[in-house]
Amino acid sequence: MNYLTATVDNISKALLDVRSRTLALVEGLNDEEMMGKVLPTVNPLKWEIAHAAYFHETWVLRHLGGQAAVNEKADELFDSINIQHEDRWDLPLPSLANTFEYMSSVLQYELELLRNIELDDYAKYFYLLALFHEDMHNEAFIYTRQTLSYPKPNFIKSRNYSSLQSDHTVNRNEDISIPGGSFMLGAERKNEFIFDNEKWAHAVKVAPFKIAKFAVSNEQYLEFVEDDGYKKEKYWSDEAWRWRKIKNLQHPVYWKKDSNDNWYVKTFDVWESLRPSHAVMHVSWYEAVAFCKWSNRRLPTEAEWEFAAASNPNVAKDNHYEKIINPDGIDANLDCTNLGTVNVAAFPKSDNAFGCRQMFGNVWEWTSSTFKPYPGFSPDWYSEYSRPLFEQTKVLRGGAWTTRSRMLRNTLRNYYGPDRNDVFAGFRTCAIS
Repeated sequence: MNYLTATVDNISKALLDVRSRTLALVEGLNDEEMMGKVLPTVNPLKWEIAHAAYFHETWVLRHLGGQAAVNEKADELFDSINIQHEDRWDLPLPSLANTFEYMSSVLQYELELLRNIELDDYAKYFYLLALFHEDMHNEAFIYTRQTLSYPKPNFIKSRNYSSLQSDHTVNRNEDISIPGGSFMLGAERKNEFIFDNEKWAHAVKVAPFKIAKFAVSNEQYLEFVEDDGYKKEKYWSDEAWRWRKIKNLQHPVYWKKDSNDNWYVKTFDVWESLRPSHAVMHVSWYEAVAFCKWSNRRLPTEAEWEFAAASNPNVAKDNHYEKIINPDGIDANLDCTNLGTVNVAAFPKSDNAFGCRQMFGNVWEWTSSTFKPYPGFSPDWYSEYSRPLFEQTKVLRGGAWTTRSRMLRNTLRNYYGPDRNDVFAGFRTCAIS
């Protein structure tokens, strides 16, 4: 699926699709699993799926449609802004059956409103905001299952991607020379939907640089681990070293080595042999920077990443992803098609004009940049989306295997704290001039 064009039919299909995916991601979990452990990085799934529906109710039904509350207690139960994270496990949540009923009611009212409202730019904004918000929560549902060692989700598409799961050793990563130049960083005003942190496109100058053709693979990262990279303080900042010691990490969080020196990675609730050619994943920004210091490399800035990702960085980029991801999605590892990473050399048709491969999908890629507002930033209606995380998080780009292709574009910015090693993040590196 390409980036979503906002018509009544397309939005209707997308709303049904995202809700189907949400329900599929909790299918088979019992009541205890739907609540899970109290952790700072996850929500109770029973609360979070209702919160996703509540977001639709708040912005589409109430704000856009002027409708009454579907559930009179919804504000007290599902409002993420006014309910503290640690309190979400102690709320008098409705039964799972009633939760599903609430979610269904919101969706049906929303579809009915869509059929009867004028779908102008204002209406498109709120429908797409709610849709993409639930898409992002779908990623959170998946990393929650990983964090809590729940089984792999039941759904899987019928297409056979076994060849992409192969473990062929990747040729040594090569650098792509990027010429640099003037560049409009950020979103153009004519996009159908953008988040407030993408506003607005503004001129920056990017010096010539060299960036890796592929993301860092497990094989590459294993060299760092086996060279005692986690035991050598010189590769870590003071803050990162303290974090590593507190976490007692000697390798990525989901890795382990057996008595025969074989490496394994935990995928949901199953330990699998580490696939050397796959992109390294579940590494924090701290770990990515430490690897870079060990290898005498660096992370790209987000301006460099966006410049390198563009087919032609000197023209408007609205349709860039349509040039890379075709309608059935086989040119990038997105949309949970593979339920995991693939070989970093897979999808050769994803090579852009510069020759960079897989800059979209497989793993979110850390950049060196701190998440900051662009010049002239002002928050949109959902004012809490970006502003509270400015200066506290690091920027990631490109999407992961969990990301929906319908929301991807050159300018999309993701952001997590530098300590987050539970999300679907990897990285690619740049040469040091």
